[in-house]
Amino acid sequence: MLQITVDWLLYGLLRLPSQAAWAKALNFFLYDSLKISLLLFVMIAAIGFLRTFLPLSRVKKLMLQSGLKGNFFAALLGAVTPFCSCSSIPIFITAMRAAIPLGIAFSFLIASPLINEYLVVLMLGFFGWKITAAYVVSGMAIGIFSGVVLGKMKLDKYLVSDVAGNGAGLEDVRYNNFRERLAFGVGEARDILRKIWVWVLVGVGLGALIHNYVPQEMVHTITSRTGVLGVPMAVLLGVPMYGGCAAIVPVAVVLFNKGFPLGTALAFMMAVAALSLPEAVMLRRVMRLQLIGIFFGVTALAIVFTGYLFNILAAVLM
Repeated sequence: MLQITVDWLLYGLLRLPSQAAWAKALNFFLYDSLKISLLLFVMIAAIGFLRTFLPLSRVKKLMLQSGLKGNFFAALLGAVTPFCSCSSIPIFITAMRAAIPLGIAFSFLIASPLINEYLVVLMLGFFGWKITAAYVVSGMAIGIFSGVVLGKMKLDKYLVSDVAGNGAGLEDVRYNNFRERLAFGVGEARDILRKIWVWVLVGVGLGALIHNYVPQEMVHTITSRTGVLGVPMAVLLGVPMYGGCAAIVPVAVVLFNKGFPLGTALAFMMAVAALSLPEAVMLRRVMRLQLIGIFFGVTALAIVFTGYLFNILAAVLM
């Protein structure tokens, strides 16, 4: 219905030339911007509402469990919180001051930008449910096992001294009735969309330009020259960049549709989402450069491995 409405507006009411590349790009831009915005609002509001039923004291107790359980619940918390890499850092600091083990806190910090409501919505709309489900599982795996590895490396000595806490933090928030819970979900959706709408437009706009103006042959030339090194190169290119998932997902899907291997496109998207220079600058407040380097290195290696895995499984997931 939405696509029919956009087609009628552009080609019926405004009488734009339907075969012109610029008109097709405008159609792509309008349709995807509206579709993404509507889906994001509904999904974020729904998950925000559901999250009010999960007491933070219970979350803290789950994260303090030994073994993989603590890392799993930390990654799960990251997956259901709508934060980018930089927005996750204040929660990471709160977790550290609440005496959450470093490796478990890292599981949250890694999984939170890799998986969130609006990323899942975007991927469902662009990639379909199979690739989206595989991506969510892989994002959880990266968060869990990277956190485990980092936790076993005994890296607490590289934290800034005033970060370690006495167990305070992650207190419960009380909601008295259904209306307050619904208001929280709607308010969170509104606040997040207010922060990311520019990224949505930028990402969809770039996707529209690439989709309609970048020749297929150029993309094939790039992928053929990089060969087996395409995945690590995509990760290295993604790390210096900064942009929300709302901006990078449309670009990644268009690159994939143009001929980039699935895993290479997703590895690039993961690197942009989970690792960025602004994030490194913010982390310098709470950890030394050695720990930042180790954190980025372990996470980047996990993303590279996942990219190769997606390239191998692409035929099954499509």
